[in-house]
Amino acid sequence: MSVSSYQIHGRTAVIAMNNPPVNALGLELRRGILDGVDRANADAAIDAIVLIGTPSAFSGGADIREFNTPKMLAEPNLHTLIGAIERSAKPVIAAISGGCMGGGLELALGCHFRVALADAQIALPEVKLGLLPGGGGTQRLPRAAGVEIALNMIVSGNTVPAQQLAQTQLLRGPSMGRVLTDSLRSPQYVPDALFDEIVAGDLQSGALAFAGKVVAEKRPLKRVRDLPCTHPEAEAYFQFARNTVRGMAGPFPAPLRCIDAVAAAVTSKTFDEGLAVERAGFEHLLATPESRALRHAFFGERACTKIPDVPEDTPLRPIRTAAVIGAGTMGGGIAMNFANAGIPVKVLEAGAEALERGLGVIRRNYENQVKKGKLTAEKLEARMALIQPTLDYAAIKDADIVIEAVFEDMDVKKTVFETLDATMKPGAILATNTSTLDVDRIASFTKRPQDVVGTHFFSPANVMRLLEVVRGAKTAKDVLATVMKLAKTIKKLPVVSGVCDGFIGNRMIGRYSAEALRMLDEGALPQQVDKAIEKWGMAMGPFRMSDLAGNDVSWLIRKRHYAEHPQMPRAVIADRLCEAGRYGQKTSKGWYAYKPGDRSAYPDAEVEKLIVDYRKEAGITPRRIDDAEIVERLIYALVNEGARILEEGIALRASDIDMVYLNGYGFPLHRGGPMLHADMVGLFGVARRMREFAKQPGADAEFWEPAPLLAKLAAEGKTFN
Repeated sequence: MSVSSYQIHGRTAVIAMNNPPVNALGLELRRGILDGVDRANADAAIDAIVLIGTPSAFSGGADIREFNTPKMLAEPNLHTLIGAIERSAKPVIAAISGGCMGGGLELALGCHFRVALADAQIALPEVKLGLLPGGGGTQRLPRAAGVEIALNMIVSGNTVPAQQLAQTQLLRGPSMGRVLTDSLRSPQYVPDALFDEIVAGDLQSGALAFAGKVVAEKRPLKRVRDLPCTHPEAEAYFQFARNTVRGMAGPFPAPLRCIDAVAAAVTSKTFDEGLAVERAGFEHLLATPESRALRHAFFGERACTKIPDVPEDTPLRPIRTAAVIGAGTMGGGIAMNFANAGIPVKVLEAGAEALERGLGVIRRNYENQVKKGKLTAEKLEARMALIQPTLDYAAIKDADIVIEAVFEDMDVKKTVFETLDATMKPGAILATNTSTLDVDRIASFTKRPQDVVGTHFFSPANVMRLLEVVRGAKTAKDVLATVMKLAKTIKKLPVVSGVCDGFIGNRMIGRYSAEALRMLDEGALPQQVDKAIEKWGMAMGPFRMSDLAGNDVSWLIRKRHYAEHPQMPRAVIADRLCEAGRYGQKTSKGWYAYKPGDRSAYPDAEVEKLIVDYRKEAGITPRRIDDAEIVERLIYALVNEGARILEEGIALRASDIDMVYLNGYGFPLHRGGPMLHADMVGLFGVARRMREFAKQPGADAEFWEPAPLLAKLAAEGKTFN
């Protein structure tokens, strides 16, 4: 099927883009548009040209799958296409509906006129991929919409409805405090429309009528590139913008490069000089690791929803009602997800007091959103009405899905799932929120293991985006497909994991934490380890993270492991910490000390004494461990275990592991996840460093032997991704 079509309506040619899902401007579509423009210009019976997309998208922009491939520069590239449209002897009208993003907006800016539906969504979002607009957007948008509006849109990447941009304004007075703020309503601007007309009703009919007016009135062809681009206080304005953005951009270079490019639109002598600054900035950013990481995250989020042996057209089970077992922190948060999506949910607890307490926490969470202006009082009551408390399993028997969120103990789960098996209607999905336990064993407690699946939410469940969907050996394909779709409905990012102890995220974090504890044995202190890895970019170091989650949680898991593997080495320092009742923030003391009403972590001399005493007892002479070693050992521990997870088929792809860590464990976005980070460092060097760690005194030499997959890829000069 062709990605574009050419039709004649009276004396107007209509070039329609149809490259699902977003009319990405790949090479084939660029050729189709250019052929249509040339054909119309060669036809004496044609007076005007309308370029239109689909109801959902004019164009989502460049096809980023072509980045770093020959197709990206193959002619006609986007610059060539826009130039040809600008030079067209006949008026070209962009008719815009749905999304008009990135290169799609740059294409529209190259047309002589623009009409749009009021709710069309307009943006230059390249900064979110670590880039700047590379098709003239930094030069044309300031000319068409005004410098400040353009800068706001380009640096933020945010989407704006066409209706607002139909009233855009050229700068007439200073508005220096409005960088990255809502300058669209500034009284210091006067109207000058980016869009020539907002169409009511059918877009194509409106565009054809507008084209007829352009021809009948003999309107001159407007080239945005020929418009002036000025600002009365340019030097001071852009310096203010740089100072503001520098503090917001963090490790990402793209926002400041965006300012440089927009500034060039004002300061360059010619349009082409400014375009050269934009092009240089784009090429520089394209090669940065930060942009690679952001693009990796963009593609990774889309890839993780694809399951090779589960067709996209797999019939889904209807999810109209839900139930949650447990009204604690996790159960309450999970219930909120359903209510937020408009799905009625019943919350079951064993006792009335626990149930009332759980509902109270849910209400307070919603009330906090109301106070912050994120929710109206009416919506609060509407959502609370969707959450129905119960103490009786019979009340939930007709739910389409039930999620168990009880204490992390296999015997407790056994009781719950045996009851669910006897209670729930046929075809109901039985899900467990376990974070580490064997989903296959849990499924064996029922006579319908095909209906059982793991849904590992992350705390707080109503906030955290990640959802590990654990596929049991007997989980039916339609159950898996249904839960993946449900995850999107409740605004989660689902990543499929196979069954193993800890699944993807917690299995890897177990190795990470074990290495952190081993460094305490060798000479480090908790605050040094945390400071080093947080400076590197992790949201929270392993010891602060453990205090937040509760040190007793990992202690419970360790004790289970000790029972299952008697020869397993003990984490003596961590165990003694818990034996002393130092469970973390909830007890006001853990690896750190905490003050009432203050979540700040304060180093504690008692903890240091506990560590020092153990070293003496074990005959360990402490050594200095520098920050670089701390970071490498922690991150490479994740990488090596991740490689094993890939080898075993627990994760479908390396990018799935990265999505787990970016969305659930505070891994720095600009590094792209542990597996991509290893790729960018170079797997040969990573494997070599692991072998060096294996030789250190007290090292877990067996663990530090590079996983076979990692060793193979390193030897072949390949990467995980």
